[in-house]
Parts: sequence; structure tokens; C-alpha cells
Amino acid sequence: MNVNQISTTHLLDTFSEVFPEDTSIAIADSRTFIYYKPSPVIDLQIKPGDQVKQGSATYKAFSLRRSIFSYIDSSVFGVSYFGLSVPIFNNGKPVNCVTAIFPMRKNYSLPAFFTVKNEDCWYPVAVSDILYLEAENRKAKIVTEQIQGYHKFNLSEIEYLLPSEYFIRCHRSFIVNVRAIAEIQPDFHSTFLLIMNNGDRIPVSQSYASYFRKQFMF
Repeated sequence: MNVNQISTTHLLDTFSEVFPEDTSIAIADSRTFIYYKPSPVIDLQIKPGDQVKQGSATYKAFSLRRSIFSYIDSSVFGVSYFGLSVPIFNNGKPVNCVTAIFPMRKNYSLPAFFTVKNEDCWYPVAVSDILYLEAENRKAKIVTEQIQGYHKFNLSEIEYLLPSEYFIRCHRSFIVNVRAIAEIQPDFHSTFLLIMNNGDRIPVSQSYASYFRKQFMF
């Protein structure tokens, strides 16, 4: 029995009892899926040997080298889902990744707007108008061309509510709307510097640089 077989058996035993029955489970190495168990509720039609698709939850976890929980739109597998992906490390490198695939509920949809607080007032902000989000004082600061304010959720909590085809995390403290990036500049301290449409400058940190380059294909 090779290492992948041992890992698959061990990981499957560990995770199968943790998640509800409507959760699909996928296990991958750094390039391909090596195990897939669909649920009766959601099936991404993954087969062992299939390449890990760019934009999938598994791909994000490998690229970022950390656990992620993210909404994945239907452009990747043809079905929208929430993915919880946990990379498994060996000698400091992610060698396997376990992904729990949760179905979108019929009564659930991504929010079209968030309500932010600015001083003593609350303002509705359309998701499409958001330029970027910043972690500040354990809350998410949401910035648009017109206004900025704070949401009660922190950055990690709000991340999975954002459409992944438009929003990308580029730093531990920043998530940007890719449609609001005016320019990408090289930067000594942060690898890249993003110039947003309103002129604000957002760093891309070293830990997110590789994933950022892959997403933008440069």
C-alpha cells in the first residue's frame, strides 16, 4: 500500500463521521483527485485521476497552503457549492488535501448587499460596488467609491459570502474586487501593489503572491 492509499484510508475514516450525509468528500494530491465520494444531494462528477481544477476549493487550499472555506460558483464544476478544504503537510509541503463539499440550500443565495456602519448611521452597500475589504479591529471594513464603513462580521467570516469570480484575497488583511483594480505594480515589500480605481494602494503579500499570479495568469 502506497502513501496515498494509507493517507486516503486514514483521512476518510477521520472525516466521514464529522460531516452530515449531504456532504460530498474529495481527496487530492497536489495535481489530481485520488478519491471522491458524492452525496445524494450534491455531485461534482469528480473521478479519481481528474486534474484539480483552477478556482476550486481544493486548488485554493493548495495554492494558499492553508485551510479555506469558500463559495465556489458554477463556472468550475457546473454546480455552485461551499467547499471546506484542509491541506495535509509533509516536510512543510502540502501533499494531500481533503475537501468537504456542501450543497447550496434552495432558500440560500449570496447577499446582493451588505449593511455597514459609519459613525452613528447604517448604509446598504451593493456587493458589486465594493472596491475592497480590509480587516480592522476584528471587523471587516468595506470600501466603495462613495462610502466606507464596518460590517459586524470579520474578514474571514465575510469572505465566503462574496462571489469568488470577482473577489480575491491578496493579503491576510485584504480582499479585493478584481473589477476595481486599475493597475498592478511590482513592490519590494509586498511583492505586488494594487492600485484601485479610487487610487487606494493595496499590498499583495508574499504568502498570497503565487496564488494571485495564477489567478491573473501572469
